[in-house]
Amino acid sequence: MNIHLFNKSLGFLFYLFPFLCLSTQAQSTDPIPKRELRGVWVSTVVNIDWPSKAGLSSDIQKQELLRLLDAHQRAGINAIFLQVRPSADAIYARGKELWSRFLTGSQGQAPNPLYDPLDFAIQEAHNRGMELHAWFNPYRATFDLNEANVSSNHITKQHPDWFFTYAGKKLFNPGIPEVKKYIVEVIMSVVKNYDIDGVHFDDYFYPYPAGGQSIPDANTFQRYGQGFSRIDDWRRNNVNQLIKTLADSIHHEKKYVKFGISPFGIWQNKKQHPEGSETSGLSGYSQLYADARTWLQNGWVDYINPQIYFPFNNRAAAYEILIDWWSTNGYGKHIYIGQAAYRAADNSTGWRDRRQLPNQIRHLRKFSAIQGSVYFSSKSLVNNLGGFRDSLQYNFYRYKSLQPTMPWLDSIPPLAPQNLLYHNLTTGGVSLRWDKPSIATDGETAYGYVVYRFDEGEEINLNNAQNILEIIFDANRTFYTDQAVRGGSRYTYVITAIDRLKNESGPSNMQTTIPN
Repeated sequence: MNIHLFNKSLGFLFYLFPFLCLSTQAQSTDPIPKRELRGVWVSTVVNIDWPSKAGLSSDIQKQELLRLLDAHQRAGINAIFLQVRPSADAIYARGKELWSRFLTGSQGQAPNPLYDPLDFAIQEAHNRGMELHAWFNPYRATFDLNEANVSSNHITKQHPDWFFTYAGKKLFNPGIPEVKKYIVEVIMSVVKNYDIDGVHFDDYFYPYPAGGQSIPDANTFQRYGQGFSRIDDWRRNNVNQLIKTLADSIHHEKKYVKFGISPFGIWQNKKQHPEGSETSGLSGYSQLYADARTWLQNGWVDYINPQIYFPFNNRAAAYEILIDWWSTNGYGKHIYIGQAAYRAADNSTGWRDRRQLPNQIRHLRKFSAIQGSVYFSSKSLVNNLGGFRDSLQYNFYRYKSLQPTMPWLDSIPPLAPQNLLYHNLTTGGVSLRWDKPSIATDGETAYGYVVYRFDEGEEINLNNAQNILEIIFDANRTFYTDQAVRGGSRYTYVITAIDRLKNESGPSNMQTTIPN
């Protein structure tokens, strides 16, 4: 996520310590919430996570992505944040920008044979009960200054006046009105053309400070900064206007598409702002001109996902202090915590204790305003750094979980499925079938279903995550086969319907059976 932190801390650790400390991480049985966002970032820039290298055949790219999704499904992940625009380019076919070189090896070159990676990722994520959020980098235009990596018809060549160079990269100049318009068009083309669940930004707005360099936008401020006496306030307003315009545009086009941002973990330090946190590090507000608190106050985002990549008791930015601050500054929107899975095998202060990340999950679950985590990055979980994926799979995420609802987008649940029937298979399993629900008052029927199973004598409690057998994202998949049964045991099954925003219906009729 934050590439600066990533490069410093990860290195060769991807491949070390895969089996450490399982006794402390995976044996306990922490309570499992029925609803929780459990996300992972899948980075495509410089091939951090996927594909493993540029220029692989389409078949190998697909195989790698399927293995990645299967690993995350086993770990209990229910949301994939796929980087689809690493640097003013595209990991998808139907849009305004050129194919990414991180996909094919050469900017503008299509996959061979031709396929659409985003369509493929969406379908396969949904097949596994996972949401797919399209992750965009709004302002990064190149990852370096090597002209050989940039196509002659790239946007930096078509409109060179839209960009400035800073810290070895070309970046869109957010103060130019045409830039905002272009970025909105790029993102909205994906919203319109793909069945995504969300639009996601990370922490890169104005660039992270580089020693001795100043952002070269003084002339832009002179031209467009009317009404602002300070360039800092103007820069923040430029970002704010992009966020507000996108929020309006996304929800006008598709009300169910979520819009969220993952800012740097510190909004502002208290010594600089009375409403800030008791921290003393770099801040998104001052250094990146990203005013995440204002986005929440104005309802421009559906969730904020601050990157709290710090351990407990950190002197400059303690995890527990930032968790408390964000939990009280959500303004009714969702707060998910960016978790530093890439540090799971780190041996620096705070991280050498392999209980650090598990205890961070336990801590955030104490706050009702915090509704999940997103991990950076995919490779760290797939490779089980420090045994942390085992900790998720066998403890924290051992039961399936529904994504939290967003009642400001949709609060009307679907009606219940009808006519649940069962058939005991000669192989020992139980085959379930049901009918779609009728149309609810908002004109919607089911987007998918949740299959519950209860043992004999067990209370029929739909709030208990351990009773969820399957979460289905397919309105037409009105069947399920339960093979994990014991002959002679009595089971009761119930089905509910969910809509696109995971509002859940009441239960169907119940069916009780004793399998063969």
